[in-house]
Amino acid sequence: MRSATVMLGAVLAALLVSSASAAVRITGDAGGQIGPYLENLVALRESGQRVIIDGPCLSACTLVLGVIPRNRICVTRRARLGFHAAWHHGQNGRPATNRGGTRLLMAVYPRNVKKWISRRGGLTRQMKYLTGRELASMYPSCN
Repeated sequence: MRSATVMLGAVLAALLVSSASAAVRITGDAGGQIGPYLENLVALRESGQRVIIDGPCLSACTLVLGVIPRNRICVTRRARLGFHAAWHHGQNGRPATNRGGTRLLMAVYPRNVKKWISRRGGLTRQMKYLTGRELASMYPSCN
């Protein structure tokens, strides 16, 4: 337990560096549990740092779009955002859609992302990818 607390402290300390420091670069993030991602992203937002999405940002990683102000996010041509419904282990350990988690995801996403998801049938088990021109029309390119 103590080592986990120390590790979490080190991660948060790295995120809470002064706003004048280098931007955070996402080059390959497969996501994870919504709660911990929201906590880390709130700390990142408070740090004032910019976020460069420069590769896959999947699942809970996409919450960055709703937590970090749009003017502090930029995307490269390698950026690839993947969205799907939240899930949990259901009966017999099988994945089951988590409706509450999915509602939370949709509540956090900005309006333009919500519209994009809705036009594609909403969040489902199937990953939906936002890339290229569509992504570039929503977020500025990194210079």
